[in-house]
Amino acid sequence: MENRLIAGVDEVGRGPLVGDVVTAAVILDPARPIAGLADSKAISEKKRLRLVDEIREKALCWCIGRATPAEIDQLNILHATMLAMTRAVEGLEIQPEHVMVDGNRCPPWRYSSEAVVKGDGLIAAISAASILAKVTRDTEMQELDAAYPDYGFAKHKGYPTALHLEKLAELGPTPLHRISFKPVQLALASRQGVLHG
Repeated sequence: MENRLIAGVDEVGRGPLVGDVVTAAVILDPARPIAGLADSKAISEKKRLRLVDEIREKALCWCIGRATPAEIDQLNILHATMLAMTRAVEGLEIQPEHVMVDGNRCPPWRYSSEAVVKGDGLIAAISAASILAKVTRDTEMQELDAAYPDYGFAKHKGYPTALHLEKLAELGPTPLHRISFKPVQLALASRQGVLHG
């Protein structure tokens, strides 16, 4: 594996009810190591924000891939995630010789690759991808919060918390909600019942 161009890939946003599923692909520069890389969920937001700047600056290359709520509804979340991962890797300025993906499966693509369970805590390039994807998606949720202040997106980041479900039932889905997800369907159905009642 030494001296091969290895890309790490991770995703954020499979569980939320709203917004894109966001993936990142990163090829780190062995000559410019980054201290403190770990699973994005295991480090503080402050540390993630510091590391993300370092990753963008020091990595040989990086790319964000995504699939939209419409694509998620059309393909299902698993296939949409695989599509987003493929977009991230294909978008790298330097194409990798091998790809390491966090999780238990790789997309059906042309790359030499392997899936690494809990890879975001084990492989530096996957950790970097995990941090990049998380900061990107969290930032987008803050922007969504500004556009739709009543839903609490900055707090729950789109995950199906009690607050989110309550607001969904009360206000109905935004254009960025994933209509194929059950809680969104239930909120739509209950609102239609209220409207027709």
